[in-house]
Amino acid sequence: MARLSMFLVMLAALLIPILMARFKISGVPTAVAEIVMGILIGKSCFNIVQVTSDLTQLSSLGVIILMFLLGMEIDFDLFRPGNNNEEQRWSPVKIAGIAFVGTLINAFVLGLILRMTGLFDNVFLSVILFSTIALGVVIATLKEKEILSRPMGQTILLTAVLGEVVPMFALTVYASVNGGNGSRIWLIVLLLLAAIFLLRRFKQPYNWFTKVTKSTTQLDIRLAFFLIFTLVIIAETVGAENILGAFLAGMVMKLLEPSEATRDKLTSIGYGFFIPIFFIMTGVRLNLRTLLSNAQALLLIPILVLCFILAKFWAFPVYRLRFGRRNSFAGGFLTVTTITLVLPSLQVARNLHTITATQSDAFILAAVIVCIVAPIVFNSGYHLDREDLIRQRVVFLGTNVLTVPVAQQLQRNWFDVRMVTDDEKNYKTYNSQVDQLTYLPNLDEQCLTDGKFFDTDILVTGFRRDDKNFKFGHLAKENGVNRVIVAQVNRTVDEGQLATLSQAGVELFNPFNVEASVMRSLIESPAVYQMLTSTEAGLFEVRVRNHKYTDRPLMDLPFVDQITISRIRRGNKWIVPTGGTTINYNDHIIFTAKDIGTVATIRRELSKQN
Repeated sequence: MARLSMFLVMLAALLIPILMARFKISGVPTAVAEIVMGILIGKSCFNIVQVTSDLTQLSSLGVIILMFLLGMEIDFDLFRPGNNNEEQRWSPVKIAGIAFVGTLINAFVLGLILRMTGLFDNVFLSVILFSTIALGVVIATLKEKEILSRPMGQTILLTAVLGEVVPMFALTVYASVNGGNGSRIWLIVLLLLAAIFLLRRFKQPYNWFTKVTKSTTQLDIRLAFFLIFTLVIIAETVGAENILGAFLAGMVMKLLEPSEATRDKLTSIGYGFFIPIFFIMTGVRLNLRTLLSNAQALLLIPILVLCFILAKFWAFPVYRLRFGRRNSFAGGFLTVTTITLVLPSLQVARNLHTITATQSDAFILAAVIVCIVAPIVFNSGYHLDREDLIRQRVVFLGTNVLTVPVAQQLQRNWFDVRMVTDDEKNYKTYNSQVDQLTYLPNLDEQCLTDGKFFDTDILVTGFRRDDKNFKFGHLAKENGVNRVIVAQVNRTVDEGQLATLSQAGVELFNPFNVEASVMRSLIESPAVYQMLTSTEAGLFEVRVRNHKYTDRPLMDLPFVDQITISRIRRGNKWIVPTGGTTINYNDHIIFTAKDIGTVATIRRELSKQN
């Protein structure tokens, strides 16, 4: 029977994604589908799978690896303050922090209400369960909506991070106190010190590991599992929960900056084998027959569903401080999603005998329900705002026949474009043709700073004088602008000035070199002329920021048959691509496509950060 149970669980893990793809079930998280499958094949329905020691061990490894991978999902850059005035006032960090504090308060109040009504008397555990957020499900949903790197996506993500990290530490305290090890809570500091030591110890050697690793050694994966089991063992030794050790191991691995290939291998190991077993066995262990025969338990399920929702209700008015009503409601409702930490928390509570099996099953079923409903409500309610569609912010200094047409084209392609001129005649000429044109007669650094013009992703200087272009190019770099593009108007310029600009990271645009390059291309390939002048085809550029497509040959791109890639710029080097050319992160791909819709899709897919 043990072998049959193992076979059926493996078969279920294989069939679930196949069935979801076949019937186009995209609104339900895979984890929830796996739990539902476990319910069907477990004691609640057909009872054809038994809980064996082998499946229990694999399930335990599954939850440990799940926590490790969730630790790797933490993006520490999100905790940096915003750049512009609006972001500084209501940054994702500030909004998420206020929203989560409200969630903790709501969870505590709901816990007190449940205890007063006699439905559930463990307030501390209630706070942990009601405040948890399924980080993995939230990330997957935001990625599907393509707003993970946008302000709203970052705000929801940070709220979910807090909803994963804080309850996890609270669970460790809860387990220590109820397990009779309350006096050893301070030993958790040793776990944190061990994580810091491992990070410092392997920070430099890790780069060497990636160079000497090969298919038969896989040093990066061996290091990952070494970190997992080292911190898990230390966590259990100091009286903390093993999932906290695994989560910290994931954070350490993240800070080591693993390659996308390493992340893919770890994800494949986790979600390809161990993690599905954990979710399926969670469903197998559920006993809905007992639950449904208990009137008090039946009453508890809808109450718990309501508590999961009300606990996160505070996120809606807090999100409204910066975002629209509809999207704030949808984003707040997505934080209701909870499943990943609820399951190990209930397992800990059962081991400590602080919760009954019936109560545990009721919490799990309520968590499954909200995990199905929340992403569906979010996907149906959230609509992309302008700030979700804006690709980058661009500031042009100088208005003329070169910069204005480029600005108009960028605006049509969802770039946030602002223009500045110190020429009154040009201002009157182009004011009606550009949406955001500012006239500054005494243009200087203070004016640009006061107008927040250095608060941009790209700044382009397009004056008719090289001295002004070079001056403001330097000022832009000194004020922290990421990309600065300076036009070189005259053919003869001091090479020392150009070298200084280049060393500062300024990009030079020389129209004479461009003309020569186009002429050479016309001679070498007459088809280039048709490509550049055609109204159906265009020459486009995209910067690869999506790790999903890095370290892969061009021939493996799903849309390679819809475009023609002419060049790849890698740093300062131009590469003539072939089908086997491997794509690197930050590559600039120059391509053509007949369908402008295809261009938009490819640009969005390759450039989105994850």
